[in-house]
Amino acid sequence: MSHLPSAKPYRGRIAPSPTGLLHIGHARTFWIAYHRALSAKGTLILRNEDLDPQRSKAHFVSAMIEDLHWLGIQWQEGPDVGGPFGPYAQSRRRNLHLEAWARLKAGGWIYPCHCSRRELVQASGAPHEDHAHELDDEPLYPGICRPLPGSIADVTKPAGVNWRFRVPEGETLSFHDNHFGETRYVAGRDFGDFLVWRRDDVPAYQLAVVVDDAAMKITEVVRGADLLKSTARQMLLNRALGYTDPEWFHCDLVRDGQGQRLAKRHDALSLRSLREQRIDPLTLF
Repeated sequence: MSHLPSAKPYRGRIAPSPTGLLHIGHARTFWIAYHRALSAKGTLILRNEDLDPQRSKAHFVSAMIEDLHWLGIQWQEGPDVGGPFGPYAQSRRRNLHLEAWARLKAGGWIYPCHCSRRELVQASGAPHEDHAHELDDEPLYPGICRPLPGSIADVTKPAGVNWRFRVPEGETLSFHDNHFGETRYVAGRDFGDFLVWRRDDVPAYQLAVVVDDAAMKITEVVRGADLLKSTARQMLLNRALGYTDPEWFHCDLVRDGQGQRLAKRHDALSLRSLREQRIDPLTLF
C-alpha cells in the first residue's frame, strides 16, 4: 500500500451519490478509503452527495448505507451517526456553497455563461457536462461567454445561468498522487473554464466537493482514477478560496468484460445483487 499522509490527524471520506445502487467498482474504492483511514488510525466520514435534485432518491441513501455496512466498512461521522462537521448531506450545505460562490465572484474568478446545452455539444462534440464527473471529463469550454476580467455584472444570486471558473491559460498544475505518483495537467489545454454553479441553481460537483472537503477538514481524498483531472480544477478552486489542498489517492477503475468502466446501470454487479446472491463480501477483494 502507498504511503499515508502523516502531517495531520488523518481524515478521509467516502462520498457516494444516491442516484442508483452502488456497484463493485464503488465498493473497491470505498474499501481502499476505509483501509487507508484504518492504517492511519484516522477518522472516516460518510458524505451523502445528493446535489442532483432530479436523480437523488431517498431509497438509494438507505441502500448505500446498508450495502456499505454489509461490506464491513465503518465510519465515525456521517448522516446516520452525526458528527461535528455536519450536516453530512450536500443538499443541506447550500449556505456554505453559496458563500463560496459569492467569494469567487467577488474575486473575479468566475463568470456567467449563457450557452445552451446544444451550443456546447455542437461546439465540442462532447457529452453534456451536467454529469461530466460521471463521464470522466467535461468538454473543453470554447470560451463563448468568457468576458474580460472585471466586467461581471453586479448580481447577488447565481440562479438562471451557468457559472464558470476562469482557468489560467497555460499554467501547469502538478500534484503528487499517492497511488499514481507525479501528475500534471495544463489549464486551457487539458481542461478549460469549468462549471461551479448550474443554471438550475445547484452547485456543480467541483465547487461542492472543494467546499465540503475543506469544511470537513479532509486530509486525503480517495476516489476513482476517472477524477484525476478534476484534481487540477479543484486545486485552482482551493487556491482561489484560500484552502489548503488535501492529499490525493486515485484508485484504479474496475472494468467490465469489454473494458468499459462500471456504471450504476450494471445492475448484475450491484452490491445489492451480490447480497441477494449471498456472496461473501470478504471474497470480493
